[in-house]
Amino acid sequence: MTKARKDDMAQENGAATEERAIEEMVEDYLEADEIDALRAERDELRDRYMRALADAENARKRSDRDRREAEQYGSTRLARDLLPVYDNLNRALAAVTDAVRDSNAALIEGVELTLRELGNVMTKHGVRAITPKVGDTFDPQHHQAMFEAPVPGTKAGDIIQVMTEGFMLHDRLLRPAQVGVSSNTQG
Repeated sequence: MTKARKDDMAQENGAATEERAIEEMVEDYLEADEIDALRAERDELRDRYMRALADAENARKRSDRDRREAEQYGSTRLARDLLPVYDNLNRALAAVTDAVRDSNAALIEGVELTLRELGNVMTKHGVRAITPKVGDTFDPQHHQAMFEAPVPGTKAGDIIQVMTEGFMLHDRLLRPAQVGVSSNTQG
């Protein structure tokens, strides 16, 4: 082999080696891009997974809260519907005179027992009475003012009459107590 031929072969080998090096660099570059793309995809999938986990946890908590509220407050409509019965039994007993009580003692006792039993059932299910007294301070969170009147010896905001009791269902207001309130500006 001639020297020129050897030089040509060396150049060809050098060029081929250089080409292989360039190809390897391109492959390495493509692999780096692929790795970066896979990392970005992994991070996105991890983020979506964490969000899905958080959504599932929030849904579980919301479901638990809704279930507890349904247990505690599911009977709200029934309790509200029973309040007029309670009020009417109270009014019936308040209207009884001594003469009627003497002549109908058994009937009056039956009404009293019925009222007491209704109160016990309501208490068992979380319904409790709000019973303001004359002289208490008006509380708009638990009382409904039905009228205002200036009454001597009272100050503004004092309860001067109680028309009906109010009721709470656990920690929620079922019905405010209906009261009359003093409008006096002097005590």
